[in-house]
Amino acid sequence: MSPTPRTPVREAWRDGSGGCPLCSAPLASPRARYCSRACQQRAYRLRRQTSAAPDLAALRQDLQRRQALVARTIYECPSCAERFVGARRCPACHLVCRALGLGGHCPECDHPTLLADLLATEVPLD
Repeated sequence: MSPTPRTPVREAWRDGSGGCPLCSAPLASPRARYCSRACQQRAYRLRRQTSAAPDLAALRQDLQRRQALVARTIYECPSCAERFVGARRCPACHLVCRALGLGGHCPECDHPTLLADLLATEVPLD
């Protein structure tokens, strides 16, 4: 029976047509959600796992200790709003730029990208 707009779509693990969500192995019974106790335990641990956020203050201190903080800082020109990585002075306007935070070049477009934008957090400048 193919689903129609009025027929609700059920999850595959409920009707037994799908495999294990972790390893795609066949299920032992139509009511089983995982193929083994090991997959069930792994799924539980993955659900409870907290993401380890990087320690941005320690990263900044490490860069400062290695004297590489300026090279990893993004600066913005107050006049033309152009962003630079590691350049404190705008080459076009010859003005001193303000520091926005830690960052680098995007590997795809080579545009300066803030680390705070990637992590959706604030990186302290001091």
